[in-house]
Amino acid sequence: MNTFRFPHPLVLLVGFIVLATLLSYVLPAGVFERRADAATGREVVIPGSYHRVAPSPVSPLEAVVSIPRGMQEAASVIFFVFLTGGAFTVVDHTGALRRGVDWLLVRFQGREALVIPLISLLFATMGALENMQEEIIPLVPVLLVLMRRLGYPVLTAAAVSLGAAAVGAAFSPINPFQVGIAQKLAQLPLLSGAGFRLIFLAAALVLWIGGTIRYATRHRVAPELAEAETETTGGAGRHGLVLLLLLLTFAAFTYGVLNLGWEFEQMGALFFVLGVTAGLVGGLGLTGTAESFIAGFRDLAFSALLIGFARAIFVVLEQGQIVDTIVQAMSAPLAGLPVTLSALGMMAVHTALHLPVPSVSGQAVLTMPILTPLSDLLGLSRQVTVLAYQYGAGLCELITPTNGALMAIVAACGVRFDAWWKFVLPLYLGLLVLGALAVVIGIVIGLQ
Repeated sequence: MNTFRFPHPLVLLVGFIVLATLLSYVLPAGVFERRADAATGREVVIPGSYHRVAPSPVSPLEAVVSIPRGMQEAASVIFFVFLTGGAFTVVDHTGALRRGVDWLLVRFQGREALVIPLISLLFATMGALENMQEEIIPLVPVLLVLMRRLGYPVLTAAAVSLGAAAVGAAFSPINPFQVGIAQKLAQLPLLSGAGFRLIFLAAALVLWIGGTIRYATRHRVAPELAEAETETTGGAGRHGLVLLLLLLTFAAFTYGVLNLGWEFEQMGALFFVLGVTAGLVGGLGLTGTAESFIAGFRDLAFSALLIGFARAIFVVLEQGQIVDTIVQAMSAPLAGLPVTLSALGMMAVHTALHLPVPSVSGQAVLTMPILTPLSDLLGLSRQVTVLAYQYGAGLCELITPTNGALMAIVAACGVRFDAWWKFVLPLYLGLLVLGALAVVIGIVIGLQ
């Protein structure tokens, strides 16, 4: 019996571009008026301002042009992936990464089951702090080495990294790109409701990590053995210095993102410096370092370009001026529902909207100015409205093919998207139920 299999990621994304193009001929064009928001520094919609505009269907030529335009709009992310991927390949070619993995495995000998929860908690923390996603892509080769050496399936590398980070981000009390922006737009104090969110964050991580461990142990195979190496004292010293450089880079990266507001350009520059320095310290020389960078660029080229193709979908929808039409059509029916159903309906709307609007921060500035006054009219707490956005949009990062980082990481792991869906769908539904439960409890206790 034939089972359904997702098409190739590139075919899938091009299919969505074609679908978005066709929708520009079917759906009426319309826009909301927008204004500058001082609290967030972004353009936000004005509630009740939606109006029809002249149709602007996207021609086949414009649809094709949207692909390079999508790459242009995602250029900072794409080049970040190239630079960091090249840097990690340099570090790997020095032998330091394998030495670090060997050291880690020796320390966890007999306690290998702790590796998955510890790594998952690390990435979940970064997701909760700064919505980590694209930054994970260059780390995939390291995670793959670790998981293979433990005998775990390669899909586990995506689960402990992107999966855990997405769960941490969706349930976070402090993620500036999700709950932070949403609370500002809803005129709520930052970190309000943090204790409530932390309870459900803990429950969500237990669910996700438990599901990941169960999958990894059920599909475990004989671990890959490390190649025997004869290492001199000088070689060991070089490896130690390279690993120290790596740790210092991550410390600088974390500080820059959280305290200096670094963008992808600054992060990419930091990792480029890491790659050059690590190559020279690790004994590769200038030529060897350059060749390692090229190898890294080549290995991650497909994953990086998927991000541009995913962005092209939104480029087409914007050009056809149907994004606001979709938002208006989905949000309008909520006004006629009872409070609890309206809140759960908001979760459903955010889930559906995340396919055409794959940016969580972009979705916040598009929807929260509309749903916040609606929640006031319904007598629904604004805090609960933010929860509905967080869980609806944030959890969708785990499953939507228009999430370029997800597609890139799954591809970098060598996993088919249908295999990822088979793994993630039961966990996603469980997390969605947990989010819905949080929304209902928030209504019952009058969360403010």
